[in-house]
Amino acid sequence: MTEHSLPPLDLSPAFLEAAQASKAWPFEEARKLVKRIEKRGSDKPVLFETGYGPSGLPHIGTFGEVARTTMVRTAFRLLTEDKIPTRLLCFSDDMDGMRKIPDNVPDKSFLEPHLHKPLTSVPNPFGGDFDSFGAHNNAMLRRFLDTFKFDYEFASATDYYKSGRFDETLLRALEKYDAIMQVMLPTLGEERQATYSPFLPISPKTGRVLYVPMKDVNAKDGTITFTDEDGEDITLPVTGGNVKLQWKPDFGARWAALGVDFEMFGKDHGPNMGVYDRICQVMGGTPPEHFVYELFLDDKGEKISKSKGNGLTIDEWLTYAPTESLALYMFQKPKSAKKLYFDVIPKAVDEYYTFLEKYDGMPEVQKLGNPVWHIHSGKIPDVEMPVPFAMLLNLVSASNAVNKDVLWAFISRYAPGESAETNPELDRLVGYAIRYFEDFVKPTKSFKAPDEVERQALIDLDARLAALPADADGAVIQDAILDVARSIERYQDTKKTGPDGGPGVSVVWFSSLYQLLLGQERGPRFGSFVALYGIDETRTLIAKCLEGKLG
Repeated sequence: MTEHSLPPLDLSPAFLEAAQASKAWPFEEARKLVKRIEKRGSDKPVLFETGYGPSGLPHIGTFGEVARTTMVRTAFRLLTEDKIPTRLLCFSDDMDGMRKIPDNVPDKSFLEPHLHKPLTSVPNPFGGDFDSFGAHNNAMLRRFLDTFKFDYEFASATDYYKSGRFDETLLRALEKYDAIMQVMLPTLGEERQATYSPFLPISPKTGRVLYVPMKDVNAKDGTITFTDEDGEDITLPVTGGNVKLQWKPDFGARWAALGVDFEMFGKDHGPNMGVYDRICQVMGGTPPEHFVYELFLDDKGEKISKSKGNGLTIDEWLTYAPTESLALYMFQKPKSAKKLYFDVIPKAVDEYYTFLEKYDGMPEVQKLGNPVWHIHSGKIPDVEMPVPFAMLLNLVSASNAVNKDVLWAFISRYAPGESAETNPELDRLVGYAIRYFEDFVKPTKSFKAPDEVERQALIDLDARLAALPADADGAVIQDAILDVARSIERYQDTKKTGPDGGPGVSVVWFSSLYQLLLGQERGPRFGSFVALYGIDETRTLIAKCLEGKLG
């Protein structure tokens, strides 16, 4: 059990009524659980489970399961007035054999002698305090979950098998061997059917997980007999960690053994859901409620893989953005496939603070649809963010800031009274912005040299900015920027109407400004950026551009 606890919920009549009406997906899923508990009774805690295969370093999709399951758990708590105890069990399949060596380990040859051994029997290639590869990867997952302060219990398959906690289940699987085979064999090809067994013995000689047929299954004695790798027939008890179950029977058997009420999994598990359910029923259990989510993709549209190490890692996201922005990304459209790579971070950060800003002014039913309620389990922080993350990135770009002090000089002028001490949340964002800019924006900056049209437009813009008062706000500056473009045919948008009845201004104008002055394709509202960066400083940028000194 972790040291974290569940935050108290607002159980006022208004929120309880809003929960019954909320269409947010966690509430839709939680209602299925309410009906389930009405049937089975509430004499024991409702068990939420997430599964984790520690074959590689944990990726963000793994965190997503825990975050999303917690969101359903919180919705269930509100729907039931928090009267029914709940548990969240994060279960690691760390007794699985290492079937291939991950690409992202320091020395692949170090692991080659240990192929097919249980992950908790494979030496740790990363060194340090963890005695196995599985233990190291489990620790990486727990570290992040603890960072986010989830309330959860961690379970290790190795511990459950070796300690005897699964002995009763394994003996029952022996009794139900034929019934399990009847479920499994139709799902397999002809060649696989001939050798398949739901039991995977661990060789007492090599320590490897063996995929071998059974020569004898003795439910009375609680043993199996098989041929070991050296050709010798071996009889082992199924208890005490001598065997494990194949992954599909293991899924269903675990549900039955633990009494799992809710588990979500990715779309790749969807076709096997019926198999898991039938195994659970064969073992005498009731299958849990399911939620199947879409998979995360990398920037090339390929599925994120722990062994490949593609996509974002947990640590990478946290290097450049707060955890809340990641949780927001998990909340949004879980049944739609989404790309998960560095470019999505700035938008996720700004969307999180926008939702946070809007929360207090919403009626209760809308609050329960606001992602921040689910991200913070109903305990909403009091945070003000006067400068968007995207704006901070542009400020770093324009000022060439390499430390927080430079950025705070601009911010405190733009927002008097703000400082690192008075707004630590903004200070945290300033640090993220500097790191993100240095690693991802700066290497791709490409300044455009102005052509004749752009050169004249910049000269006109400089004159307009010079005529503005030093304390002009973003709206006034934005109007001045728009006025410059209204008479230039290249920047006119005939689908829009300007204040004088003429054409509106195309986004091409603002795209040009970003390419000319900041070396980027796009950015937030340019008038707001000038207000933050400063009119005089922006005019200096324009002068450098005209002189060819920005490239």
